[in-house]
Amino acid sequence: MIEDDAHLASMVSEYLGRHGFEVTVAPRAERGLSLLAKGAFRAVLLDVMLPDLDGFEVCRRIRAQGDLPVLMLTARGDDTDRIVGLEIGADDYLPKPFNPRELLARLKSILRRRGAGPDRRPILRFGRLEIDRAARQVRLDGRERPLTSHQFDLLVALAESAGRVLSREVLMERVRGDSLEAFDRSIDVHVSRIRAAIEADPRHPRRILTVRGAGYVFARAQDED
Repeated sequence: MIEDDAHLASMVSEYLGRHGFEVTVAPRAERGLSLLAKGAFRAVLLDVMLPDLDGFEVCRRIRAQGDLPVLMLTARGDDTDRIVGLEIGADDYLPKPFNPRELLARLKSILRRRGAGPDRRPILRFGRLEIDRAARQVRLDGRERPLTSHQFDLLVALAESAGRVLSREVLMERVRGDSLEAFDRSIDVHVSRIRAAIEADPRHPRRILTVRGAGYVFARAQDED
């Protein structure tokens, strides 16, 4: 959520949190864009009137980088603003003040329409780690970290759903291809080798975490700012 009204941001975060969403708040546009470049998010709630950049420009920049769903919020009820927002790529537009239940309904509707589960950006960035799907490369601090094809696919499957626990069965389904053998417990071996390539200390991982009895989760926040 990119919103400079701290009270509103707190209210929305609390309400959406009760309905299963984890909300990260940025009070300024540049901070929001920086967070988006570093982490994997399912959607953006974007205020139009921000102290550094207006929301329309922020939306343009988001659209230039990918297809992340954007719901714009504004205190201005002008139809022209709504039309401009939609024309530059916003998925929906909600005037303030709004009922949190309507915000939740619109957000869920956007996610359903867009099928916004996995993150589909060409390059996924998590702090110092970059996953370049087009080049099929993983870079840490700009240096390529070698992975096999199967390990790369497994890492992408985890990173696309950052913050969500994925069972071994789900991971098997996502990465299984015509040439890929059934993983079963060998997923653990692949994860171990991926950790060796991308973790500072593979024995105490910060990027790919084990959830005992459930599977693995790729952490959204991994490096210090």
